[in-house]
Amino acid sequence: MKILINYAHPNNSRSLLNKALCASLQGLENVTLNDLYANYPDFIIDVKREQQLCEEHDVIVFQHPFYWYSTPAIIKEWFDLVLEYGWAYGSSGKALEGKSYFHCITAASEDSTYQKNGSNIFTIKELTTPMQATANLCKMNWFPPFMVLGVHRDIPVERVQQYAEDYRRVIIAFRDEKINLQLCKNRKYLNDDLDQLIKRI
Repeated sequence: MKILINYAHPNNSRSLLNKALCASLQGLENVTLNDLYANYPDFIIDVKREQQLCEEHDVIVFQHPFYWYSTPAIIKEWFDLVLEYGWAYGSSGKALEGKSYFHCITAASEDSTYQKNGSNIFTIKELTTPMQATANLCKMNWFPPFMVLGVHRDIPVERVQQYAEDYRRVIIAFRDEKINLQLCKNRKYLNDDLDQLIKRI
């Protein structure tokens, strides 16, 4: 399987965690890192290029921080422009049909805050329903996000390395079709108990 990582962080130089996640994917065959802010600093997105990238890959991932319970602005712009009627959806829009799709999200708050009684009131699942609805409209296979929570605190180097290693494991498992897709769909987060999700040979 070929994996496309659409990466979006407007302050990339300040995000040690996201840089570590990206670095963990360096050198992986059939994995393409597409840095949206680096490629389109003026927000003028090359729609045909982005559509071709999607067509050439089997799994599409959006990696980004959680900005105001959503994505950085350039991902919304990407959705608005790239997911054209007749290409991504509609009676003849089948370019993304059957492809796998998930988000890798870093968020400042702890998991306990994303609960009915938490300070953020709503769960991550509830807050990411627009992404899931997009997958449904485009007939893609939606998976829960790979979540890294509590990044407002200083995360120990060991934890950063563990998140990076887990991210690499997930991407390789999707690429090599060694992940239990049915179990994944029932998980709260994609990186919950990877030893159970990833098939051993």
